[in-house]
Amino acid sequence: MAYDWEGIDIAKFLNSKGIAGIVVKYRLPSAVSQTNQEDVPLIDAQRALRLVRSKAEEFNIDPNKIGAMGFSAGGHLASTLGTHFDEKVYTPIDEADKLSARPDFLTLCYPVITFNQSSTHKGSQNNLLGNNPKPGAVERFSNEKQVSANTPPTFLLHATDDTSVPVENSLVFYKALVENNVPAALHVFPTGGHGFALGLQDPYLRTLPELLFGWMESLK
Repeated sequence: MAYDWEGIDIAKFLNSKGIAGIVVKYRLPSAVSQTNQEDVPLIDAQRALRLVRSKAEEFNIDPNKIGAMGFSAGGHLASTLGTHFDEKVYTPIDEADKLSARPDFLTLCYPVITFNQSSTHKGSQNNLLGNNPKPGAVERFSNEKQVSANTPPTFLLHATDDTSVPVENSLVFYKALVENNVPAALHVFPTGGHGFALGLQDPYLRTLPELLFGWMESLK
């Protein structure tokens, strides 16, 4: 739904810095033809990561330096991939599905993280889980509850004045990362609201890309 400014535009910007940006257009749950509807976005994310890893030589990228980046609801999917990468949510299709779906790092921009608190974004929860979630689904997809020592290193950014997805979403995920000894960086800006992408038009927010690139270069 934000395929341009939080997808294609971001990929082009990453490309300009020598980083391969691959945009994933994923499905949302639909009652028409899907079973286990809440797994559909995760299925697409796992499959995409594996396909990219399988084509690393063709794409001229390092198969051990593939990250997942997401904005807002896409940030929830990226954090879901980072915490549910080893769940079997679909039947293997080909050789690519023998590869790991674990991202090597995560970049989460004003992400939806939790469905357990008043700080959740109800629209994202309803779109994924429906108005009457299955038992255990809220806990399962409250990703701060699913962080482990195997969760990838994570870069988080958020604005304090975000009234759509409260900053608490990033805070609880960061806290869980620290508690599990996962390398993490958190940048909270006082203003910016929601949907500012990489903030390239704002004199303060436009410092974000350099923070991100510096962090990526520090990864081992």
